[in-house]
Amino acid sequence: MTTRPPAADAPMAASLRADLDGWTVDGVSELVGDRAFRALDREQVTPALVAARAASSDSAAVLTRLFMLGDDVTRAQADAALSRLSAQGAERIGLIEAAGEAPDDPVRALVDLQPYSSTTEHGQVDWWIASDQGEAVTARAVGRDHVLGVGGASNTLASVTMRAPRRRVLDLGTGCGIQAMHASLHADAVVGTDISSRALAYARFNETVNAAALGVHGVGAGAAAHRAWDLREGSMLEPVAGEEFDLVVSNPPFVITPPGAPTYEYRDGGAVGDGVTGALIRDVGTVLAPGGVAQLLGNWEIRAGAGLGEASADWRDRIGRWLDAAPAPLDAWIVQRDALDAAEYAETWLRDAGVTADRDPELWSSAYEAYLRAFDEGGVEAIGFGLVVLRRPLSGAPTMRRFEEHEGTLAMPLGPTLTAALEAHDWLASVSDAALLDTAFTVAPDVTKETHGRPLEAHPEHILLRQGGGFGRVIKADTALAGLVGACDGELTVGQIAHALAALLDVAPGEMIRGLVPAVRDLVRDGLLLH
Repeated sequence: MTTRPPAADAPMAASLRADLDGWTVDGVSELVGDRAFRALDREQVTPALVAARAASSDSAAVLTRLFMLGDDVTRAQADAALSRLSAQGAERIGLIEAAGEAPDDPVRALVDLQPYSSTTEHGQVDWWIASDQGEAVTARAVGRDHVLGVGGASNTLASVTMRAPRRRVLDLGTGCGIQAMHASLHADAVVGTDISSRALAYARFNETVNAAALGVHGVGAGAAAHRAWDLREGSMLEPVAGEEFDLVVSNPPFVITPPGAPTYEYRDGGAVGDGVTGALIRDVGTVLAPGGVAQLLGNWEIRAGAGLGEASADWRDRIGRWLDAAPAPLDAWIVQRDALDAAEYAETWLRDAGVTADRDPELWSSAYEAYLRAFDEGGVEAIGFGLVVLRRPLSGAPTMRRFEEHEGTLAMPLGPTLTAALEAHDWLASVSDAALLDTAFTVAPDVTKETHGRPLEAHPEHILLRQGGGFGRVIKADTALAGLVGACDGELTVGQIAHALAALLDVAPGEMIRGLVPAVRDLVRDGLLLH
């Protein structure tokens, strides 16, 4: 049964906020213990239930049981934990329902409400996020209009978003509002859109409850007062057509769902195949201000071979065609993080909605077959997932179209790394090879050098430059490049080092320079060398 999203006026939200103060992610972890806390990441609530029930009946334990774990508590316990709002007030705003007025009558939560913590460029934030209860708590598949809480994709997008001060930010597909909350810390105005009226209601509730912690350009006493979000109902870019934003962030409904499989508002955009991702990549430039950036997550089809109107099976070419069709030319950086075959993809998204073979074997089987059939008929070998960074160049002429596959660990938050990479790209695009040779660089502090070889050999067989932060890149270097990097002390220029290496290695200076300049550009672009 679908519940009505909670709604609170400012005084009631302030009372709830005061009751929740001190109920934090770290506090929950300490309450239930490491084992149970790790199980929650796997959407297994039983270990946490056992631990929370065994703990004292203080406010943190009651709030955790009631709102995170879906456990009934007594009305007296709810009144004690919500001493300012009261159980009656929590009923009134739609957070709980009670079986009666007696102190021992059971009370149950109608929504999922969880503490959220993040370390940002503006300091530590501790918020509380409401959403619909998940299948781990309800033990049934989610509803078609389910409003998702903060999951892995949401955390990824928040961590990779570049947080420079912005005038206007668009959170496209805002859901429970987590991206808008982060944007509030560095934007003068935030617009959130969603096709789901229930999602917009949850976003407004979360904004109201956390308003005191959403000051612009900081957290705490130094932050400016929060400016209310402009929330609009509608599909994709329709609610903001003709407007411009300095930043667009989106975790859109990109999931590819074939006919015959269940659909859900929070993840299915209604387009055929990867049409949602394609349309957004193609059209988002129309709402970007000059210099504006769009950061989004997406899926794309990876074809088994050319055909079906495709000149190439390479996923890069597929995305490239979307970019070519964009009305506004864009810089583009696409990072594919993962690729799943049809079976893996079907299992992932069926389980995500709580559809399992144990719970509903007929639906599981028919939906699973629908995925396999659709992908096989469409010639889809796999589905890629990744990060998309687009920028409307100030000059109007794009200088970046970069595609890469990176399935390794990323150092989060990645936003500062992306910001530095775009700045480095712009600098490199403006610098000639001659000017590059006249530049003195330093080695980034997170870069280390590794050498590998047989014990009795005088020279290493392999030299690796390893990046400790950001993308964690590992660069295989020859003797000349390793020597250059080792000499980048901020005083010697690339040209001076190259000529010294040419003499040392008995190589013509011109040949040494021709080999080093492209490699230096790559190292600067990727943040291993700093100017």
